[in-house]
Amino acid sequence: MSWFKNIFKKEEKETLDKGLEKSSQGFFEKMTKAVVGKSKVDDEVLDDLEEVLIASDVGASTTIKIIERIEDRVARDKYVGVNELDKILREEISGLLLENPHAGTGNIDTSKKPYVIMVVGVNGVGKTTTIGKLAHQFKSEGKKVVLGAADTFRAAAVDQLTIWSERVDVPIVKQGMGSDPASVAFDTVQSAVAQNADVVIIDTAGRLHNKINLMNELSKIKRVMQKVIPDAPHEILLVLDGSTGQNAFEQAKQFTAATEVNALAVTKLDGTAKGGVVIGISDQFQIPVKYIGVGEKMQDLQLFNGTEFVDSFFKKR
Repeated sequence: MSWFKNIFKKEEKETLDKGLEKSSQGFFEKMTKAVVGKSKVDDEVLDDLEEVLIASDVGASTTIKIIERIEDRVARDKYVGVNELDKILREEISGLLLENPHAGTGNIDTSKKPYVIMVVGVNGVGKTTTIGKLAHQFKSEGKKVVLGAADTFRAAAVDQLTIWSERVDVPIVKQGMGSDPASVAFDTVQSAVAQNADVVIIDTAGRLHNKINLMNELSKIKRVMQKVIPDAPHEILLVLDGSTGQNAFEQAKQFTAATEVNALAVTKLDGTAKGGVVIGISDQFQIPVKYIGVGEKMQDLQLFNGTEFVDSFFKKR
């Protein structure tokens, strides 16, 4: 089976390369302009590089960290040519991603059964699609999955999740429009325990207009689930739309303040040049970026690998 795994990994890497193509091209175009006519990395080149990283949605704080790391190397090596800048950048950004204490997180903790994932995020970021793709992946691994439609404020959210449950062929627990989300979550985990399910994925409402309401609602959902599974949810997965760039940072701030997010999924990276946002979000929030969306297909939601991400981001086309 190792040859099959190798083919799958190769296809996955090709999808990642293609998914980050716009981000990579945009970055290198800016970089080329920044170093044109220069031979060595000096203060002027570093100032230009700082602008390039910020323009690539890496974020100001993370950019400053990267620049400081490169300054240290330039000071240590005395002379660094601009032709070495790509390699140094790649190494420093990889190092930064690997410093995240949770980098390289696996899929799920199989000692928890059922493993409960509560999915949060504003409407329109690809939350329901992410849930559908995750359900498909878990089912492909032979796991029994149950979905819970606890975003009861939008009929469309329940309808979308129902379509995904039919498409992937996994059971869904839902109630009427306007039902208590905590009640849906309770029924879902109870049903999952009764069915001896491996994974439970619960959708929640994506409203940020009032953080206190959101906080109270998510806390209530957690409390109610804990009546059935004391340590649930095992994962609170925040879904962010990578194509919104800096807006994704703002959403991450709001949701991490409202609930204990312990995993991130960054979607829609294939249609944008803002892929640098993954680097900044991973660094700033020190929460593992667990999944990235790099295409439309079911298998295009990938487990995040920092080293491979940087390799694809810095691949010259």
